[in-house]
Amino acid sequence: MRYDYLIVGGGFFGARLAVELGRAGQQVLVLEREHDLMQRASYANQARVHGGYHYPRSLLTALRSRVNLPVFSEEYADCIDDRFEKYYAIATNFTKVNGEQFRMFCERIEAPIRRAPEKVQMLFNADLVEAVFTVEEYAFDAVKIKQRLIDQLAAAGVEVRTGTEARRVKRGPQGLIVELADGGGEQEVEAGRVLNCTYARINELNRASGLPEIPLKHEIAEICLIDPPEELGGKGVTVMCGPFFSAMPFPARGKYSFTHVRYTPHTEWHEGMGGADASDAYAYLERLTLNSAYIKMLADAKRYLPSLAKAHYVESLYEVKTVLPQSEGDDSRPILYKEDYGLPGYTCIMGGKLDNIYDVFKELSRNG
Repeated sequence: MRYDYLIVGGGFFGARLAVELGRAGQQVLVLEREHDLMQRASYANQARVHGGYHYPRSLLTALRSRVNLPVFSEEYADCIDDRFEKYYAIATNFTKVNGEQFRMFCERIEAPIRRAPEKVQMLFNADLVEAVFTVEEYAFDAVKIKQRLIDQLAAAGVEVRTGTEARRVKRGPQGLIVELADGGGEQEVEAGRVLNCTYARINELNRASGLPEIPLKHEIAEICLIDPPEELGGKGVTVMCGPFFSAMPFPARGKYSFTHVRYTPHTEWHEGMGGADASDAYAYLERLTLNSAYIKMLADAKRYLPSLAKAHYVESLYEVKTVLPQSEGDDSRPILYKEDYGLPGYTCIMGGKLDNIYDVFKELSRNG
């Protein structure tokens, strides 16, 4: 059986790319190792629809977020919670931007910003927080987006195989051959082009195919789910820019996500940078015994936002977070797009935010 495109990875990027290609008349197959789509990092994250505010140290990432926000919000209007009030607070100490710098940055990228109401400012510890701003930012419901994509994939004639792992990619007589395995055994499938959209497992497929590793940084991240205190109901809060935290709606569960820059990452490692740990990131996560850092997160965060002390902890989601090493300095989120990576027609793709998908569309179009 031969396809025009074989996409490895059924997270948001892989599924949405498949929809786009299927609509264009391409014969597309999606392989997903899990038993459903969007089960990993596409689900276990802050669920933030970025408006650019998060990236005062990366103007390009901020501008791309401003451009992509209205497109993403229109496409997934019924999958987004835009009803809550969103506030960004700038800490007095240990921050990499001050309040005036943050305001000027937002004006530069044309991101709506205004001084928060007095009653909201009073929620924060005035000794530790310099300024509080009202901004425009949303949260997405990953479960609703998944269902939307399932419907769109079917309508576009895309074949999806879950519980199926791509083991190796190699040259074929008329394109590429993908060796895959599912519950029924192993087989080979031929495709004109193969898109590796496996996020944290990009190098797992590269190594198995005899291709070089791409430099990547992995973290084991903890997303705490909480019931917010009454004072924060209908509000989302981010304290920045440095070792601070966020508490905002997580629509897929009807809870709030609670994350902390210092305590959310439990461990980290690099691939493709010489002497790196080459283990399968997801297998490594499954082997770990993790103790929640919620108590440490809360102890620090409630100094800035005292009402958080009344939050109720529900549970934690643990997932692999993968970024490009060059993003560590400025917290930027460029896409990874490696065309013809070691094999003609084999492309590695990764994005750090869901709205990055529109940047991938441009690269894919540019490269035919």
